[in-house]
Amino acid sequence: MTKVQADPGHSAWYVDRFRNLAAAGEDIVGEARMIDAMVPRGARILDAGCGAGRNGGYLHHTGHTVVGVDVDPTLITAARTDHPGPQWIIGDLAELDLPVRGIPEPFDIILCAGNVMAFLAPSTRTDVLRRFHQHLSPAGRAVVGFGAGRGYPFAEFLTDAERAGLVPDLLLSTWDLRPFSEDSDFLVAVLRATTAPQP
Repeated sequence: MTKVQADPGHSAWYVDRFRNLAAAGEDIVGEARMIDAMVPRGARILDAGCGAGRNGGYLHHTGHTVVGVDVDPTLITAARTDHPGPQWIIGDLAELDLPVRGIPEPFDIILCAGNVMAFLAPSTRTDVLRRFHQHLSPAGRAVVGFGAGRGYPFAEFLTDAERAGLVPDLLLSTWDLRPFSEDSDFLVAVLRATTAPQP
């Protein structure tokens, strides 16, 4: 069961939370600033599990081509309202196939922030990572961040990523580039595609 199914009211709360933080002048785009530093201007970026569009909206305004995908229609509606410009799509990351949606070009980078991986149904996690692999350009990277204690141990995630054909270039414990260690309570994994996903 996904977070959307388990708690339908979470979406409205989430939208209001980030609108209020933005209105108060809080920094809500630290993840996006890291991504912007990793790619040249005009890069193609997939915001996977984009939520209400805070990161994708920022990246669009800094000059990138952004596609955002989220399973939650409430969040996509908020993204379209608050951050016009990117292409916002309702879709399940475990079934992601953007070429059939008229978006054939691969991505230079995939951002998956906001604990999205921990919110997924466990049976779909490797499928989602395989879909990331399929949507990356040959030199592309996927950047995935989520916290500990959410039912998805970091070691298990890295094993799933390898099964999906993705290996780490860099492991961090924060979006502001602090190094990862065995006792870190957050993981930001910068992954690159190596081989075809395992069956």
